[in-house]
Amino acid sequence: MSNETHSTSTTTPRFAAIGMVVADMAASLAFYRRLGLTVPAEADTAPHAEAALPGGLRLMWDTYETARSIDPGWTPPADGAATGLAFECAGPAEVDKVYAELVDAGYTGEKQPWDADWGQRYAVIQDPDGHGVDLFAALPRAV
Repeated sequence: MSNETHSTSTTTPRFAAIGMVVADMAASLAFYRRLGLTVPAEADTAPHAEAALPGGLRLMWDTYETARSIDPGWTPPADGAATGLAFECAGPAEVDKVYAELVDAGYTGEKQPWDADWGQRYAVIQDPDGHGVDLFAALPRAV
């Protein structure tokens, strides 16, 4: 393994969350509550839910409908497992920069950066095995 640096940026995306796409939000959350995760009851009918994990990580769930709202061509994997990794960037410009650096390095861009209606700059890049990896940062709040 080489010691060379692949980026000249002074900040690095921080691994922040593990995301899963689920067919039945209430059933999935009930299962993870049994494993000790705290998720509010009102999340059972939400399109997106999150639970805080030790060390500042988050476990996130999205419904199939939410996945399709992000990517209309999304379909559940044949094995039923729809899990992804999400990396938080220092700001919206870093989402664009990291996405561009990875595409320039030969990785496949799945969704170019966009300002999502949930208040984040978001992009999806594929890892070498074709798994989608999300890059995100909070957008500045309107005053």
